[in-house]
Amino acid sequence: MSTVKLRELAHSRTGDKGDTSNISVIAYRAEDYPHLCQTLTVERVTTWFAELLDPVAGPVRRYELPNVHALNFVLPGILRGGVTRSLALDAHGKALGAAVLDMEIES
Repeated sequence: MSTVKLRELAHSRTGDKGDTSNISVIAYRAEDYPHLCQTLTVERVTTWFAELLDPVAGPVRRYELPNVHALNFVLPGILRGGVTRSLALDAHGKALGAAVLDMEIES
């Protein structure tokens, strides 16, 4: 089985509120959505962002949105106090959306 970057199968939309970011991963094609559901688990996303997550803030949560072929991940604490308090450059949700699309998944 070969691998592809997630960006080959999906795009992302992001948002942030305070220190929490949410990342939606939206399949380009409806037929790829079940594969995304199987592949993009909470555990996989947690591992992918492990160095950035605040373990005290709570676990990553995943919501399935089958009508729009999307998964929404909520990442509490990842922005370390929010955009106005963080010392990190470009800690906004958009950077995290691009980062998740760099993940390699089986095709």
